[in-house]
Amino acid sequence: MNLSLDGLTTRPAQTWGSIRLVPLVRDEPVPNLRLHRRVYDDPSVVDVGDGTAYTAYIPHAFVATWQKDGEPAASYGTRMLVKDDQGTAPARMRIKVRRRMTRRVARDRLRFLPLHLAVEGYLALHFGGPEIAWEEWSQRALARGLSPRSEETYLGMYVQGLEDALGIFETYPGQCGVMVYVADALASAFVVPHPDDYRALHATLVQDLFGEQIYQYGLLTLPSDDMKVRIDGSGVRSLKDLRDQAARRQDEWAGFHDEVMAGGLFDPKGSSQHVQYLGGFTLDRFLPSFTPHQENHIGEAIVDDETGRIAYLKSFRLSEAQVRRGYLLTRLAASDWHLESAAAALGTGAAGLALRLERAGFGYLLRQDVLDHYRAKARAGNAR
Repeated sequence: MNLSLDGLTTRPAQTWGSIRLVPLVRDEPVPNLRLHRRVYDDPSVVDVGDGTAYTAYIPHAFVATWQKDGEPAASYGTRMLVKDDQGTAPARMRIKVRRRMTRRVARDRLRFLPLHLAVEGYLALHFGGPEIAWEEWSQRALARGLSPRSEETYLGMYVQGLEDALGIFETYPGQCGVMVYVADALASAFVVPHPDDYRALHATLVQDLFGEQIYQYGLLTLPSDDMKVRIDGSGVRSLKDLRDQAARRQDEWAGFHDEVMAGGLFDPKGSSQHVQYLGGFTLDRFLPSFTPHQENHIGEAIVDDETGRIAYLKSFRLSEAQVRRGYLLTRLAASDWHLESAAAALGTGAAGLALRLERAGFGYLLRQDVLDHYRAKARAGNAR
């Protein structure tokens, strides 16, 4: 994966409590590409093909039912149903079925679902399950794979302090992006082609998705360090000297940010997938290598085919639990889903791997009797 933030310049950060916003500016906007927002008022289900549906933000609905016109709907409430009930059904709201994560709506226009495109790529990771019917796997795993698979995320408005920070800070001249930090952990990167696009979309960060780890960091309300820069006055003899010193400190801060604070955004061992070709641009989504105990970000980017520079970017930081799930699935797939081979590659036994799968929420992939056998084996080992 060769993505980078070339062409974007880091400017001084703004902090509010545990939130740090780092502006990214361009010397010139990306030509021939603009972004704007289309608001959807209804909850949505996305048909991603092969009989698979992606369900993201659905308000507190319990029942999906079909109206006479063929469109799905969900009830606003629930009620007890008794035999021969002839009462009036509760009011319902429409659920709009979207076609695909990306869809051309005109020859020169593409509609896509920001961040959900990246999250769906993570959820689809080895979604088909075991490709070889080894005896350890359950019939459900062999027939349905990892379906249904779900992950929990939080809206930005629930990340403590983020909404206030976005409302307080003004955008920087020429700003085309921002890096969001919570308790100095990189939470999200957001880049657009043009400063006008950024001003229009700045507030939408409160509707972005954030992981559990970032949400918890926000609850801790740990204040971010101001990282104040001091200028050595002994070398300042004129306003020019002062400007030079200030520019030097600003460059030092930008280098520190790009190499250290944002150094884990793009995983050189990760992978990317072309999703859609545009006129002179390519929409990609990327996955990390799922290396435990380090930053792992998923995301999507629109890349200029000629220069290789990023015109659009959104990222999502995975929690440690999500990294573990991706890591286990990747190791299993690399071993053709052979449990003992995967366990050997991980430096553990089959029983240990089986219990790790169970703790990660994948216990249903194993036959119940096999899982019970490994549990008993682990208990016996602990007893000794």
